[in-house]
Amino acid sequence: MRLPRIFVEGPLVAAQQMELPAAASQHLLAVLRLRVGAPLVLFDGRGGEHPARLVAAGRGSARIEVGGHRAIERESPLAVTLLQGLARGERMDIVVQKATELGVARIIPVAAARSVVQLAEARAGKRVAHWQAVAVAACEQCGRNRVPEITAPMSLVEACRLAAADAGTRLWALDAEGGTPLAAAPPMRGERIALLVGPEGGLTDEELETAALIGFARLRLGPRVLRTETAGPAALAALQALAGDFGD
Repeated sequence: MRLPRIFVEGPLVAAQQMELPAAASQHLLAVLRLRVGAPLVLFDGRGGEHPARLVAAGRGSARIEVGGHRAIERESPLAVTLLQGLARGERMDIVVQKATELGVARIIPVAAARSVVQLAEARAGKRVAHWQAVAVAACEQCGRNRVPEITAPMSLVEACRLAAADAGTRLWALDAEGGTPLAAAPPMRGERIALLVGPEGGLTDEELETAALIGFARLRLGPRVLRTETAGPAALAALQALAGDFGD
């Protein structure tokens, strides 16, 4: 039986008893209906996980006992940064969720020319917190013990320069109309990759040229034009397959 997995702001300490946050307690007690003595798994995003046990349950509160650390990782063999053009509401949530499940290491939301959503600074902080919660939930579901970083939204130039600052990173921009076919440039295990994906409407020619000046080569997935919420996850899945992630 698959045990419930809960993310807890750490660090977690073996043999420690602790109260879970209200939302986690509600999920365990009201949704999963766990009883005292039930096993579960905790992780704090720092790597590895801890077996745990529910030792007390009250009205909306759950106390657990933390077991010893287990150095278990389910990370991708690629370190991928996804530069995702800002998309509307649920579409952006889907990208964050699926990219997390597919092993992305970092997500940089990009305010592109054709982004329908343009976030003010005050609102951007709330959206990043929301996306981080989506990523945490995806990690709980898929078994990852490291939560991907999600940065504040930034301009395309800022995002491309940030990704290019990591020496040795292979830089790619998805372009449905041209570029190198992915199968012709397969990634190697352990490689760092930055993948730029446009918003609804795609990247403009000017944005593709700007990215190219920073070092981003155009990459083509196939003959069809994919929606923004499909393109990133599809590319990530293809990269992981080529790098052997799905065979592990």
